[in-house]
Amino acid sequence: MLKLSAILLVLLAVGLSGCDRQGRPVEEFGLDKLARGVSSEGDVRTVMGQPETVWEEEDGTRALQYPKGPEGVRTWEFTIDKSGKLKDYRQLLTQENFSRVRQGMSRDEIRRMLGKPRSVAQFKLKNEEVWDWRYQDATVPRLFNVHFDMTSGKVTATSSSDALNY
Repeated sequence: MLKLSAILLVLLAVGLSGCDRQGRPVEEFGLDKLARGVSSEGDVRTVMGQPETVWEEEDGTRALQYPKGPEGVRTWEFTIDKSGKLKDYRQLLTQENFSRVRQGMSRDEIRRMLGKPRSVAQFKLKNEEVWDWRYQDATVPRLFNVHFDMTSGKVTATSSSDALNY
């Protein structure tokens, strides 16, 4: 009986090591060290490192993007208010965001919305350029693809595929 109790304690400790202070699974290690409205941009950079892209907004806010690719399935965006405090953070590679992609959008609009793509491929005979992002659909890794007309740089279509068969 004592052995079973010890095993259960070890399993509980291992299970909680991947949880935040509220017992929710940790999406990204270090996020539990950041607090909206309290943490500074410096705190975000200490936890997350150097951002891949920083977007400067007209109202003085900044968006720091952290793609975890090419094999990662997340791209984080941290919004820093004009006083330098963490306003919010979110995951960009979501079905909700993918559904916002529309025909006619520019490369810049897509780059801003989804972050840095995992890869870019050009198909000159089709006059097409395809960007992809690896993401997680439940437990299955997938690729979300945005197809652009190479001449206009505008979105023509989107698609998704199984990342395991890529």
